[in-house]
Amino acid sequence: MPKTDYNEFAEAYSTDNETNLLNGHYERPAMLNLAGDVTGRRILDVGCGAGPLAAALRDRGAIMTGFDQSSAMVELARRRLGDDIDLTVGDLAEPLPYDDAAFDDVVASLVLHYLEDWTKPLAELRRVLKPGGRLILSVNHPILYTALNPDGEYFDVVEFTYDAEHDGRTVVYTNWHRPFQTMIDSFNAAGFRVATIAEPPIDPDTPRELIPDELKHVQRPRFISFIFFVLEAS
Repeated sequence: MPKTDYNEFAEAYSTDNETNLLNGHYERPAMLNLAGDVTGRRILDVGCGAGPLAAALRDRGAIMTGFDQSSAMVELARRRLGDDIDLTVGDLAEPLPYDDAAFDDVVASLVLHYLEDWTKPLAELRRVLKPGGRLILSVNHPILYTALNPDGEYFDVVEFTYDAEHDGRTVVYTNWHRPFQTMIDSFNAAGFRVATIAEPPIDPDTPRELIPDELKHVQRPRFISFIFFVLEAS
């Protein structure tokens, strides 16, 4: 299957990501809520994209570092964040250019589901975290695969594609589905303890026009899209 290349649509994705429902009013607020008070904490943003999460965490007092596989995304992040944050082009599937126990927290928004094998990436993230540090991450909810592929087998680890539109441009995404138990087994094997599993509602400040009609009268509207974890490095 074709791989998703963010260099091809970085500007369109970044523009849409700022204010759309899934990223701007659901995923990013949920990540910030799980991170809590980050004052003075050294945080690595894995797959930082154009830097909206890094910017929000920096504004809350975190000392940020970030990398992304897309050079176009890293350039957008540099424009946003300036030169006072260490940003680089990097690949989570390769060894990371950071010292052992360099970070208090790692955040990984919608990154791991691009990878077939989580073994080495999780081991690297555990390596760069201090003992007791947190890996805060979001991935596709495992139910998403069978919702999009009714004939698919939930318990397989399988590659699949779907379309999404960003700022008027249609993009084909290629992700890897893995069942929930496989996720948990991977976290445990890498030396993490699962502290939190979250399926949160959308942000309460979401503009009403972005809320799907069937959820407009629900007190805390939520839907199945992503699942969130806070993992502690043992």
